[in-house]
Parts: sequence; structure tokens; C-alpha cells
Amino acid sequence: MSVRQIRIMGDPVLREKAQPIPAVDEETRRLIRDMFDTMYDADGVGLAAPQVGVTQRVIVVDPHEQDAKPLGLVNPVVLKFSDDVERGEEGCLSIPGLKDIVERPAEVVVEALDGDGKPVHIEADGLLARVLQHEIDHLDGILFIDRVSPLKRKLLLNRWQKVKPE
Repeated sequence: MSVRQIRIMGDPVLREKAQPIPAVDEETRRLIRDMFDTMYDADGVGLAAPQVGVTQRVIVVDPHEQDAKPLGLVNPVVLKFSDDVERGEEGCLSIPGLKDIVERPAEVVVEALDGDGKPVHIEADGLLARVLQHEIDHLDGILFIDRVSPLKRKLLLNRWQKVKPE
């Protein structure tokens, strides 16, 4: 088990756009394993490579739902967002202590490569759709606080000043 340090909001790596991986290799598979270990150690349901300081387009997700199995995804892309939206509470391992309601498309279609470099096609709704969107946002330097109103964001940032780890 190799748990990596989770980067906290304020670390510039969280605002960088992650780079695509040209080919899945042993280093990529090791990163995926480490990310799963790190996510489970922190009791998370998703983690993106930038959150462990790696600017590559890799995410892991495990919403702990009956129908959903853990996924390690390389170069994930959302091909389709539903017109229907859902509001739900989100938090982030990189912003411990903050949660808020975020509106996102209810369903998404995602394509990526798995840990073996094989193409995968995912049609997701519910929590899995939310987690996929949240983690793919990380790959583009977007945090969940960027998805709330300016007033809510200001309140969250004020609260962050009081709860952020030193």
C-alpha cells in the first residue's frame, strides 16, 4: 500500500490543466494503485492525479454503490451531459472541512482507458455521474467551489480560512 500526500487548496498544482497520457504503462498502473490506496485511506469516493501532485489525466472513483465498481480511468472525457440537472452535496479531499450543494448534469457519458489501456464507455447517473464530473473537473484545474454562486464561493472561502489545515 502506498498512500500519497493529498494536496490542499492553495497548492498551485490543483489549478493546472493535467496532461494526457500517451500510453498506459506500469508507471500509470502504479499511480492508479497508489491513488486508490490514498482515496480509501482518506475515506473518499474519488481522487484525481493532480490531488496527489501529478499533472496527468488520471482519476479513480468508487462511489460505494451497489451497481458501481471501482474505476481507474486514464484520459477520461465527458462525451455527453444530460439536460436534466441534480443538486447534491459535494466535498473534496483537497478542501477538507468544506461541503456545499452543487448543481450538475444528472447523467453523463464518459469514455476513457482503463488501467490496461483498453477503451471503456461509461453511462452514469446518480452519485457515479457526480463523482466522475467532480474528478474530471480536477483534471482541468476546477474545484467544486468554482461551481457555486459567487456569494456562496465567498462564504466558503471565508470559512476555509478558519478550517484549513496549517
